[in-house]
Amino acid sequence: MKKSDAKKTEAKTPKVKRTKKLPAEIALAIAAAEDKQAVNVVLLDLRKSAVFTDFFLIASGTNTRQVRAIADGVRDALAAKGVKPAFVEGYDRSEWILLDYFDFIVHVFGPQTRVFYDLERLWGNAERIEP
Repeated sequence: MKKSDAKKTEAKTPKVKRTKKLPAEIALAIAAAEDKQAVNVVLLDLRKSAVFTDFFLIASGTNTRQVRAIADGVRDALAAKGVKPAFVEGYDRSEWILLDYFDFIVHVFGPQTRVFYDLERLWGNAERIEP
């Protein structure tokens, strides 16, 4: 691989700030969402709760097109590392897209849908991690 090809590949991959507390896949998902201009990005640590996953990554887009772009960005960034979602829901309507990666679930909302479901309140006992 030429140096110029390596630089092109690096430019397409979102930059990840390594955090000791977060698994690499979650840090990559956060970076990918932020790369697509996601707003109100929140990570809920559910490991102390008796639930089906360890983390919820919650983000919002300003419209359905951006919601889809954020979900696509997260999925593409993780797929480049060989990580694929077990389940995807809501992609067609793009008001709330759910990407299930077993250990963490990515929720990408439109503004009104996020307010309506208010996952941060529903999971209020979870530790909130500001990325």
